[in-house]
Amino acid sequence: MTVKGLYVRFVRALRGVLRVTGVLRLLDRWAARSRTGLWVRSWLSIYDLDELVRHDVPWWTFDSADRVEEFLRGRPGARALEWGSGASTVWLAARCAAVVSIEHDVDWAASVRPALPPNAELRVVPPVDARTRLTRDVVPSAKPGFADLDFADYVAEVDRVAGPFDLVVVDGRAREACLERAVGRVARGGLVVVDNVDRARYRDAIARVEQRLGGRARVTWTRGRTPTLPYPTRTALLEPSP
Repeated sequence: MTVKGLYVRFVRALRGVLRVTGVLRLLDRWAARSRTGLWVRSWLSIYDLDELVRHDVPWWTFDSADRVEEFLRGRPGARALEWGSGASTVWLAARCAAVVSIEHDVDWAASVRPALPPNAELRVVPPVDARTRLTRDVVPSAKPGFADLDFADYVAEVDRVAGPFDLVVVDGRAREACLERAVGRVARGGLVVVDNVDRARYRDAIARVEQRLGGRARVTWTRGRTPTLPYPTRTALLEPSP
């Protein structure tokens, strides 16, 4: 088992102990009245979709989620698209008229689907063996363990969805390629969310988009508390200009 897997098992065992002792109930009360309490309580919810849905948080920085929520309040009837499904899909569906989520993981999609409301559509597009794609460019993912997979169909699925979109979230695999597609599908005055920009390759991808747009974009870098994580991370908000 991986270190991540061991950590998740430890957290869930700890949550069980805290539930039996009544401490979890106290943490739930704290979470209901305090952002700090919610953050601490969410540490016990890592990789637990049902808990994250109950907390009503996407897995981005709290700051970025607050900014996106304010943005959506100003755009009634907003349509959103995201690469990478989960608690964010449910969160967006509660704040948008319609959400389309593109997911690469068949098993994860099966666990997400029962939690989705009617205005959320989940499209599952698994990667294929890159060695079978001899006649066109392969779209890779730099995530360890994904080296021999081609995400071209996953990235291109956005072209099979009618647009434009008020909000596009890039939080799945092959994010660099997804970001390139996202910018062309966002509506006038719309917003693109790029998560986990602690990673240099995602910051480089944003820089390339800025260069391609000739400065006609504004990027807001948020850094700080993030659900389920006891350390700060970063999420970027990109606003392409017409």
